[in-house]
Amino acid sequence: MSLFVKVCGITDEFSARVAERSGVDAIGFVFADSPRMVLPAVAGRIAGTVSDSILKVAVFRRPTQREIDEVLVAFEPDVVQADADSPIVLPAGIGFLPVFREGGISIDPTGSGRDRLVLYEGATSGVGLRVDWGVAARLAGEVRLVLAGGLNVGNVGEAIRTVRPFGVDVSSGVEVSPGIKDPTLISAFVATARSSAELLEVT
Repeated sequence: MSLFVKVCGITDEFSARVAERSGVDAIGFVFADSPRMVLPAVAGRIAGTVSDSILKVAVFRRPTQREIDEVLVAFEPDVVQADADSPIVLPAGIGFLPVFREGGISIDPTGSGRDRLVLYEGATSGVGLRVDWGVAARLAGEVRLVLAGGLNVGNVGEAIRTVRPFGVDVSSGVEVSPGIKDPTLISAFVATARSSAELLEVT
């Protein structure tokens, strides 16, 4: 199975197109307090510049229903990403990617079985905080785990070999400054992640 790759914190059309050309599966737009936060209308405009085959993810922390509804007025994502215990209801047709944070609520793999897709990261998003890869590896054996937190070009290969996740998610690791993506780093990250995953499949 091909590795799922997401670049989060997209704030401009150029970065979105670079991510698309690099072969990502998803791009994320942040609607929580962050240097990467965008307005819903801006996210909608950027999303319209890339292929429909790329998942557009609305990224929150622990939103209220009102915050969700306000974003959905101007931007219709394919998926909403938020903390697993967020008290929200989503319209039909919009998926939910629950976020479990290291040291927070535990993942219950029995909830929906091995096919359950979850994102695992540190206590604070977007600051390059790396999780315990040993813990992540155990979880990756129980659910379809998207690994986030502190990933970059230099360590994503080791992370994939150690954790064997379903996917990886990067934000600050492909930036020159908070909120400003580097096209070279995006391309290098995706290429390194995919080549590392392919090597695992043949060994």
